[in-house]
This record gives sequence, structure tokens and C-alpha cells, in this order.
Amino acid sequence: MFSLIYLIYFCHKVEEIVYRVLFACHKTHKKILHQENLRLRGTFLTLVCGLFAVTLGSVLLVLNPFDILFKMKVRFSEGSETFELWRQPPVQLNLKVYLFNVTNKDDFLSGKDDKLKFEQVGPYVYSEHMSHANVSFNSNNTMSSIPLHPLTYVPELSNGSEDDLVIMPNIAMLSIAHVVRDNFWTRSMLNMFIKTHDAQFLVEMTAKEFMFGYRSTILSLGNTFLNSWITFDKLGLIDRMYNFKGDTSTTYTGMTDIRYSGLLENYNGLPYLPQWQGKCDKVTGASDGTKFPSYIKPNDTLKFFRKSLCRTMPLVKVGEEFIGGLPGYRYVFANNSLDNGAYVKENQCFCKDGNCLIDGLVDVSECYYGFPIALSYPHFLDGNPLLRTSVEGMSPDPNKHSTYFVINPTSGLPLKLSVKMQINMALGDFSRIKNGERFSDMVLPMLWTDIAFDELPQNILTRFYLYLKVAPIAQSIAIYLFLIGGVAFILLSLASAICIPKDIKLNQDATIWKNKAMAEEKITKEKNKERLKDSIKNSKEMEVYYCSLLTPNIKDEELDRLSSFEELEV
Repeated sequence: MFSLIYLIYFCHKVEEIVYRVLFACHKTHKKILHQENLRLRGTFLTLVCGLFAVTLGSVLLVLNPFDILFKMKVRFSEGSETFELWRQPPVQLNLKVYLFNVTNKDDFLSGKDDKLKFEQVGPYVYSEHMSHANVSFNSNNTMSSIPLHPLTYVPELSNGSEDDLVIMPNIAMLSIAHVVRDNFWTRSMLNMFIKTHDAQFLVEMTAKEFMFGYRSTILSLGNTFLNSWITFDKLGLIDRMYNFKGDTSTTYTGMTDIRYSGLLENYNGLPYLPQWQGKCDKVTGASDGTKFPSYIKPNDTLKFFRKSLCRTMPLVKVGEEFIGGLPGYRYVFANNSLDNGAYVKENQCFCKDGNCLIDGLVDVSECYYGFPIALSYPHFLDGNPLLRTSVEGMSPDPNKHSTYFVINPTSGLPLKLSVKMQINMALGDFSRIKNGERFSDMVLPMLWTDIAFDELPQNILTRFYLYLKVAPIAQSIAIYLFLIGGVAFILLSLASAICIPKDIKLNQDATIWKNKAMAEEKITKEKNKERLKDSIKNSKEMEVYYCSLLTPNIKDEELDRLSSFEELEV
């Protein structure tokens, strides 16, 4: 009987252990499912992030948003950054004027000296406040404006004073003598005037008078009787060079072609200069120096226009340099720019009435009231050697007298420039002009100018350094990070989807083992139950047998009932 009770207790404990094992397996299974869900969710998020990064990087690579934003800055519209820089350039633009003072006037006029001797004096420095006033935007993607170039004397930068006395060519006398030399009647009247008034071809005056205006009797007569030709009562060379009264310019905005923003469409209502014909008269596409073409290619030839030059000048690239961290192309005037057809046949259109000046001089008399004015480089640099040997005091130096422009190729902004040009008088035959024989067929240097600024203000350099150097690099880094990071995230998500982590694999293996153990335990339990039943059955049969021996009077039906009752108890 005790063995039976023990077996019943043992089966109860086994059942409790099995229940606990099943409960533990259930908890483990739920934990595994939770971990698996987290893993799948992380894999999906990683894949989404990777696809988003690759898409964003590809969009940045294709659209190049920096380039789009920068083009908005380069195009001219009200309030755009480059437009404001063009309208009123915030640079310290200086005009340096060097005069050629005659040192042997009396000896030359008396015939003692065969050549005129000159000495360079100056520079006399003026601050040029360049701007474009009354800007109006037109419907054809151009804008019209009035160019202004007021000058302010800067004594602290000057070498000398405006009151310095100099001996200079009498431009009025020499010009009128040149104009009337071939007409008998006008020539005779001039000779009479020279004799009556003792007019001189070389006169003493202050530096300021020569540059900005001196009075002359013959000039006053011309202004009185020939006011349609001579519209001024005093004559100054710089004053005439900087006479922009009534001028207008029309400029491209760049809305149609970004490369043309800031370039001239026409000047004074014409796309050409009326003083020239053929290819020499074109002004369209030239720069006035405030803004050059955007997105310049290394082999591009640029054009520079200045009213005082009376023409456009071609610029060619000769090198590269950095200013304030910004890259710049260095440009100079093209070789033979001042040739009149001797070397470049296309330049024959710069000859007046088929009469070409000597190589190195360009006749610009049509821009200076018919006065015999000719352009050259300072000290006749790169000109015909005869120009230098006919006078004394010329010492050309490419390092001092060459023009250059340093231009940022992307924005077209000039980073640094120095435009140098010399003004001369190219005289004709004065053999029949009283006291003028010594000046026949001479080229008289009068002055040369240097219009320059050393660099843009630091705040502008910093802004454009950010636009042109930092922003593109940052954009490139962002593109590569998005693309590489996106691909890495996609690969990581694929690897996570394919490969099961070790801890989850171990948990799954443990679950399989536990499930297998539970199955085996269940089978063992069933077998134990069968054995227990057989054991109980056998023990009851023995007990009935012994009872029959002890109580032989008990009937078989009662024994069967007793046996059944005891089985029920079990």
C-alpha cells in the first residue's frame, strides 16, 4: 500500500516538473519571437535608410544644387549679389597718371638738340568711383544704365603735387595745326594767328591744368566759331578721357546665357563703335572691367572695352594664380593687338582712310574730336623701335608697363587688374606751319595711365571662397557619404536578413533541444503510466488471492466487487 502511495506522489512531482519545463519553454519561445521581431524591424529600417541615402546622393550628383544656387547669384537681377557688385564695385580702383615732361624745350626749338627729351613725372593718383546709375531692366533680358567714373585726387598716394609745373605739348595748337595743314586758306589763317599771338607748341602749365583743363586763345576761338566741333572752352586730356556725359550702356543679365551676364550688348544704343568698320567696330560681348564672362574656359579669348581706348582689346590667358584662396586666370592683351595690319591683316580696319600708323600705334582721333591722338603701350612697349629712337627718355619695361587681368573663371569677377595705356600725338607734315617744322611727322608721348586695383575686399573674397571652394567640396563629401553610406546600409540589411545572429541561433537550437526533450519526457511518462497500471493490477490480484485464502466463505461476486472498488481508489 505504501508503494502505491509513493508511486502516486512520484507521478505528481514528475507532472509538476514537466509543467515547469513547458512554462520555461513557452517563455523562451516568446523571448525568441520578440528578438526576431526586433531584428527584422531593424533590418527593414536599415534598408529604408540605405535606399534614402543612395537616392539623396544620386539626386545631389545629378542636379548639382550648388551650381544651381551659384548661377542664381551670377545672373543679374534686382538684389542679386553679383549684380550689386557690378552696379557699384566695392573696390579701391585707382587711376595713376604719369606725365612726360619736356626737359629741353629751348634747345630743341633752337635746333641745338635733334630730339625732344622727356622725363616721367608722377604718378598723380586719383580714386575712381566707378558705378552704373539709373539701372533699368529690359524685356529682352538686358539692362540699361549710365556709366559714371568720377575722380578724387589722393595726395598721399601721389608722387608730387597737382601744382607741379611741367612743359607739355600744346594739344589745342598742335591739333588745329594738324587738321588745317593741307588747306591753304585755313593754314594761312593759322600761321597769321601764330605770328600775332606768339603761340607756342610747347607750353608750361601745372600738372592739373594739363590733365583737367587749361585755357587757350585758339581753343576759345574754336569754341566760339566752331562750337559744333569744339564743344568745350578748356582742354584737359584726362578730362576728355573721362567725359562720359550722355553715355549709356546696355548689358546682358545672363538670364538667357549665364556666360554673358555683365557683358555689353551695346554702347550708346549701338552694338558697334561708329568710329570703325568691319570687325574692328564690334562692342557686343565685351566687358567694361567690372564683370567678365562666367564659366570661362582656358582657351577663351575675352574682350575688354573702355571708352578712352576707343576700341575693344582682346585678352588671352597666360597663366593661373590664387588670390585670397580663389583661383584666377591671368590675362594680358593679345600679341599684336596694336598692329595695324602689318602682322594681322584683320587689324587693317584700324587704319584711317587707308593710312596706317606705324606698328605699335592705333589712331583714335575719331574719338577725340579729330585731334591726332594715338594709343600705344607705356614707353612704346612692344612698338616699332623707331618710336623710341625718335625721342629720348623712353625706357619700356614689361614688368612695369604691361597690362594684366586676374579673373576668377567661374564667377567672372576680376580679382586683380592693371590696365596701362599711353596717349600720344601722331602729327603729320608741319613743314608749312609757322614754327612747326620741328614737329613734322613726330609722335609725341604725353602721358600714360594705370587703372588698377590690387584685390577685392576681404569680405567679398571670403564669401566667394565659401561659394567656390568650400561649398563644392562639402557637396562632394556629402554626395560620397550618402552614396557609400547608403550602399553600406543596404548591404548590412541584406546580410542581416540572410544571416541569423549567433545568440538567436543558439536560442533556437536550445528550443529545439528542449522540445525534443519534452517529447521524449512525454513518451517516458506514458510508458511509466502503463507500467504503473500493470503494477497496480498485479498487486490487486495478489491481494484478492490472499483474501480468498483467509476468508474462503466470500463469494466470487464479492471478490470481484472488492477488486473493482480498490481499482477505483487507485
